[in-house]
Amino acid sequence: MMMPRSRVNLDIDLVRSFVTIVSLGNFTRAAQALGVQQSTISLQIRRLEELIGGKLLERSPQSVALTAEGETFFDYARRMLDLNDEMVSRIQEPAMRGLVRLGAPEDFATRHLPDVLARFAQAYPQVDLEVTCDLTMNLIERFRKGAFDLALIKRERSIEIPGIRVWREPLVWVTGGIDLRQGVLPLAVSPKPCVYRKRATEALDRAKRSWRVAYTCGSLAGTLAAVRARLGVTVLPKDMVPPDLHVVDGKPMPDLKDTEIAILERDRLPRPAQRLKDFVIKTLN
Repeated sequence: MMMPRSRVNLDIDLVRSFVTIVSLGNFTRAAQALGVQQSTISLQIRRLEELIGGKLLERSPQSVALTAEGETFFDYARRMLDLNDEMVSRIQEPAMRGLVRLGAPEDFATRHLPDVLARFAQAYPQVDLEVTCDLTMNLIERFRKGAFDLALIKRERSIEIPGIRVWREPLVWVTGGIDLRQGVLPLAVSPKPCVYRKRATEALDRAKRSWRVAYTCGSLAGTLAAVRARLGVTVLPKDMVPPDLHVVDGKPMPDLKDTEIAILERDRLPRPAQRLKDFVIKTLN
């Protein structure tokens, strides 16, 4: 008679560490997000791989990659965490109350935040949200003055700004069909101090390409209208480009690299704000 195979009971903390590492891209950022030492994270992954009986991650000094087993495990692991967190929030915190003040760039908030906020509101119906959209540099200044509990900001990799990266995507040039080889390139951009405007003009300057600001608008809808009217080209994350506009990949336009969104949190973060932060990190990664 064949003996039944012994069951493996996974520790949810190990699973959470694994998912956080994959979502944030390396062990250092995962340790920061979870509030533990990097050595602790390494030991947890080693223990998880021992329990599973297979290698889940290929690790390099700068990043991590999933193995074939890791790819399979990651899908199940995210579902485990979602179910665990939903169950705990429903049982332990059904009546959690409070106000969470969130700042975010208008274009990012329009494209990526609705699902996050809808899920959060469903899990915590007694928590009030106050969301403010503004340019990143304005958000940072207001965050430092205590206006927000959490702030999502566009972060330049060359500038040291604290916070946990929650999203990264290629930044691209977008046009409605104008001639990109004309002498002086017209731009449709947000007002200063816009991170994407700065990235665009600096890239053109490095390429020794002449440019002028033809249209300035603080809203994404206004900028897109100008691009559709062929008043200028703009810069957007690739995932935010509407299907009726064109992405310029390569010549004659200079490379823009990736864009990155990080989340800032105030000291002594209230519990409702901590829960929203968890939702943002889990949903956007």
